[in-house]
Amino acid sequence: MSTIYDVLRRPMVTEKTNDLAFKLNQYVFEVQVNANRTLVKEAVESIFKVNVVSVNIIKTPGKSKRNTKSRRVTLKKPVMKKAIVTLAAGEKIPFFEGVE
Repeated sequence: MSTIYDVLRRPMVTEKTNDLAFKLNQYVFEVQVNANRTLVKEAVESIFKVNVVSVNIIKTPGKSKRNTKSRRVTLKKPVMKKAIVTLAAGEKIPFFEGVE
């Protein structure tokens, strides 16, 4: 990995992640497949200027899917890795703020 900005790919914004953000102060990001907890913690702390309490990482398998034109060919979606970041009490990441 070249920089800390390459570790975090994008934030995951769904109904479930919004509940985590508002109730438990946890934020979910899609991260690079070879990222570990310490890299994710350093990236979030330096980019958003917050204190990270813990980082949990989930690696989801790539799903296989059939091609619609030729039913024999199966396509494989890539593996995705998510990080659930718990922040210290009272701290927030501003772009996750929405309708409560």
